[in-house]
Amino acid sequence: MTIRRKEPYLLLSAALGFKPENFEYYELALLHKSSLVKDKRGRLMNNERLEFLGDAILDAVVADILYHKFAGKSEGFLTNTRSKIVQRETLNRIALDLGLDRLIVVSNKNHSHNVNIYGNAFEALMGAIYLDFGYAKCKDFVEHTVFKKYLNVNKLAQKEVNFKSRLLEWSQRHKVNIVFDLIEETTDSENNPVFQTQIIVNGISAGYGIGFSKKESQQNAAKIALKKVKADRDAFLKKAEENKDLEETGQELNDELNDANQELERL
Repeated sequence: MTIRRKEPYLLLSAALGFKPENFEYYELALLHKSSLVKDKRGRLMNNERLEFLGDAILDAVVADILYHKFAGKSEGFLTNTRSKIVQRETLNRIALDLGLDRLIVVSNKNHSHNVNIYGNAFEALMGAIYLDFGYAKCKDFVEHTVFKKYLNVNKLAQKEVNFKSRLLEWSQRHKVNIVFDLIEETTDSENNPVFQTQIIVNGISAGYGIGFSKKESQQNAAKIALKKVKADRDAFLKKAEENKDLEETGQELNDELNDANQELERL
C-alpha cells in the first residue's frame, strides 16, 4: 500500500498525538473488508489481522493501567472495569471521538449501518501502534490520550453495563424464573440481521429488546426489564408469584390427569 494523500496522515497524527513512522500499518488498520482493496498480487486486504493483535494488546495495556491506578482493588473489580472499557460500545465511542469515522475505508453500505466497524478499527489501530513502536507506546497512548481526553475511567468503573447479568442476579435473589426468548430474526433494508428478544419472568413479559446481534438484543431487553421490576418491585413480584402459582396449579392438574389416564389404561 502507498500513501495517496497527505490529509489522512495529518488527521491521524493529530488524533494520535504523535507521528506514525510506518504509515502502511495504519492504512491497513483503517481498511474495512467491505472496501475490497487488493494488494499488488491481487489479494484482498483488510484490518482483521491487526484487529486480532490489537485486541490482545489493548487487554494487556488496560489491565496494566488499572492494576496500578486502582491499588488495593479486588480482582473482580479490575476485571469488571476492564470489560467496561474494552466492550464494543465504549470502543465505538472512542473511535468516533478520535475521528476514525473520517479515515476508515469502507463501502457506503456497511458504513451506514455497522457502527462496530469503528471499535474494530480502534483495536486494529492498537495493533498498528504496537507494530510501529511497541508496547510502551501503546500504553502511553491509552493512558495519556484516550483516558485523559475521551474516557473518565473513575466514572466508568461505577457504571453498570451488563444488564443481563444484573437481571439474572435479581432473579436468583428473588427465586423467579427468567427466560430470554428470541422471538424474531429479520433483516433491515441493507440486508443486515436484526434480532428481537423478549424477556419472560415467571411467564410474564417483562420487556423487549432489538439489536444487531442476539447478545445486543438480550442486553437491551434486560435493560428495559430491570427498569420495570425496579419501578414497582413489590407489585411485579406479586404478579409474577401469582402467575407462578397458576403454572404450578396447572402442572399439578396436568399430572393428576395423566395419572388418571394411566389408571384407566390399566383397568
